[in-house]
Amino acid sequence: MKKIIFLTLLAVVGTFYSCSDSWFELKPKGSASVSQFYNEKGINALLIGAYAALDGEGTDAGWAGTYAWAGSVSNWVWGSVASDDAYKGSEAGDQSTINPIERFEVTSTNGYVSDKWHALYDGIARCNEVLRAIAATPDDVLAADKKAWYAAQARFLRAHFYFDMTRTYKQVPYIDENTEAPESVPNDHMLWPEIEADFQYAVQNLNETEANVGFATKWAAETALARVYMFEAKYTEAKPLLDDVINNGPFVLMDDFKQNYLIAYNNNAESIFEVQYSVNDGAPESFNGGYGDALNFPYAPDIGVCCGFHQPTQNLVNAYKVDANGLPLFDTFNDSDIPSLDANGDPIGDTYTGTVDPRLDFTVGRPGLPYLDWGVQGGKTWVRDVGNGGPYLYKKNMFLKSERGTLSTTSGWATGVNANNYRMYRLAHVILWRAEVAAQENDLPTALKLVNEIRNRAKSSAVITFDDGTPAANYDVEPYTSFPDKDYALRAVQWEMRLEFAMEGMRFFDLVRWGIASDVMNAYLTEEATKRTHLAGTSFAAGKNEYFPIPQTQMDLSVVDGQSVLTQNPGY
Repeated sequence: MKKIIFLTLLAVVGTFYSCSDSWFELKPKGSASVSQFYNEKGINALLIGAYAALDGEGTDAGWAGTYAWAGSVSNWVWGSVASDDAYKGSEAGDQSTINPIERFEVTSTNGYVSDKWHALYDGIARCNEVLRAIAATPDDVLAADKKAWYAAQARFLRAHFYFDMTRTYKQVPYIDENTEAPESVPNDHMLWPEIEADFQYAVQNLNETEANVGFATKWAAETALARVYMFEAKYTEAKPLLDDVINNGPFVLMDDFKQNYLIAYNNNAESIFEVQYSVNDGAPESFNGGYGDALNFPYAPDIGVCCGFHQPTQNLVNAYKVDANGLPLFDTFNDSDIPSLDANGDPIGDTYTGTVDPRLDFTVGRPGLPYLDWGVQGGKTWVRDVGNGGPYLYKKNMFLKSERGTLSTTSGWATGVNANNYRMYRLAHVILWRAEVAAQENDLPTALKLVNEIRNRAKSSAVITFDDGTPAANYDVEPYTSFPDKDYALRAVQWEMRLEFAMEGMRFFDLVRWGIASDVMNAYLTEEATKRTHLAGTSFAAGKNEYFPIPQTQMDLSVVDGQSVLTQNPGY
């Protein structure tokens, strides 16, 4: 850990320092170069560096590779592939470090486990550098209100990184701007109090609007704090925050579901906080453009991007089935499969003529249906290995063919990198979290109303069509007429969360916080093993697999008097 805490200044002021081994071992006590940051311009530069760590790219202070993918803000490895939403996809041998994560056989020496830890703590280190610079800046150089604003931005980001650390690794060391010996800090408690305090400070000191798009606002801080409370099952504390965002915030649901996944609608009226991406801006290989998801686009010759990872599961596709009333099939959705393709690319069974929620085909690329404006999706020629990842493709956050070269990269292997922002928080999140609170309180009318707001938006959205205007499938989605009891309401909310946010890196963490991860994942693994052989023999161990192991490298670095101060998670 002590080798992580100093990466920030190396990244931000690398032009002022030459690299040496001693830099990583000895904390600079003060120098003229560092003092150049003790003013608003310098603090702002450090803050931009902290924001840059959100996507995981560059946190290795070198080539953008697995740090970006393991540390991606979309959490596609940890929140989707580790859930029933997605397979790793691609070929079994490519990025094979993800295979044991998907199979729940991961160990403390897994490279992705270590890289995510590294990426998140580097983000924390950058936030701490901002706070140290603020404290060192004289009051006559930067006014108190500006200091508070900068501190609130840094603490918002730090809380975000620690939240991600906590839901991934459970108990982690708390290192703030005043920590002198980070390698001696134990992971002896859940960091909810510290995360809450940072977000609360941000709520109190951030503005409701920001002229510079991308900076956090009070509304973003309230939303993030409410989410933390949801993870702690503190529904009473979450409720007023969610109500404030819904009733007093400037946000409205977009008219069309797909508008939340198109570059043209970045930072739209529904968005509360987005990670900003750009391309063709002079940065090396346009690494400002969502590099953490660069692996996840179709492996189709006609598209020519990389690399076919993060493929939707058959289970997820089946979850979008609806009954004759346009409602989900809670208990029978997975009794049969929406026919797809076998390993040779040939159709399995007859063409599916049943009814599906239209959000399916904005979320999943299905063979025989239009894939955005790229044409009709082909079979095995569009995927890298149908036998390993199935025939379905990731669709959200892909760029349009019409945007190629202007809003996507044009050179190198990472041609999937594009300017489609990651929508971390939008009004639909807040509405469904508030519906969950209502269901927990047995306030069934409120839960019903809020869930139906999301379903009615889906109903009014345009559907996927062929070139002649014919709907690509038999689509229907209808509002619920009633919630008969609390259990039904909670199930409806949980189902809606999946349908609305599938493939967005949330699913695994939601299953854990709902306390249903073991049941859902074991049922999923048992069934999916009959379709994807790489899942044969796998199971989810309750009491272990809800969290990932503390990286062994960090256990080894945090040794005091011959004993690591870190405690490994159970079962690892």
